[in-house]
Amino acid sequence: MSGLVAADRLGITAFSPSDRVELRPNWTEDDVQAVIWAAYRQVLGNDHLMASERLTSAESLLRQGQISVRDFVRAIAQSELYKEKFFYSNPQVRFIELNYKHLLGRAPYDESEIAFHVDLYDQQGYEAEINSYLDSTEYQESFGDSVVPSYRGFNSQRGQKTVGFTRMFRLYRGYANSDRAQYGKNRPRLTQEVARNLPMPIQPPSTGRVSEFVGAGAGLVGAAAGDRDQLYRVRYTQSVASGRAPLRLSNRDLLVSYDQLSTRLQQINRAGGRVLSISAV
Repeated sequence: MSGLVAADRLGITAFSPSDRVELRPNWTEDDVQAVIWAAYRQVLGNDHLMASERLTSAESLLRQGQISVRDFVRAIAQSELYKEKFFYSNPQVRFIELNYKHLLGRAPYDESEIAFHVDLYDQQGYEAEINSYLDSTEYQESFGDSVVPSYRGFNSQRGQKTVGFTRMFRLYRGYANSDRAQYGKNRPRLTQEVARNLPMPIQPPSTGRVSEFVGAGAGLVGAAAGDRDQLYRVRYTQSVASGRAPLRLSNRDLLVSYDQLSTRLQQINRAGGRVLSISAV
């Protein structure tokens, strides 16, 4: 039971080996529809898809059996739609992070993987970059031609590095989250950790609010449950002198990033302020 509670808190209860979406022989229209929508959801990072954006030609070829599920995934990832959502608007390193997430279902393991794809794109271009994931031995062994890619980093698997488990949570912020709606927008998520070859603590997806802290010595207890890319609103009272009048208290709000949260709380306390509450923006 505790494992289920933890999985729910981390936002991964929607994923298990039984959730693999596969187009099997003698499929029905419901089966192919399930594959199409699962592929859009995975490759587009759970982003909203309008009817006018659907790749109707590729969908038709899949229904006719002229292309495989892997080819349909390739069509999405090489489409102008994918470029507009993730290529044009993101730095190259962030784009590579998302390709690993969308197409291989995991996070990059080390700096050499990032460097490989940077060089590949520079030398051979966009299509070669996308094909390198889909034509890899890893993709074939994990998904083959008939299975829609899915997030693999939440379960132990042969050949998977342990560091990929913790890094996956840096890219994945809950199954109700979209890759284009995350706080931090187009900033790379793994640059420092990958470059320094370090693991990182698992941070649960932000629920939109962290615990409230009351008292002058509130400190940072419990804030680690937030998102390191999150902004926090700190509400506090500060003593204000008005000429010769007695000191009065003034309520103030301060927006501060996670990394600066502890430092700013200490500054407020040293200045005689009193923290009233801390909440995620």
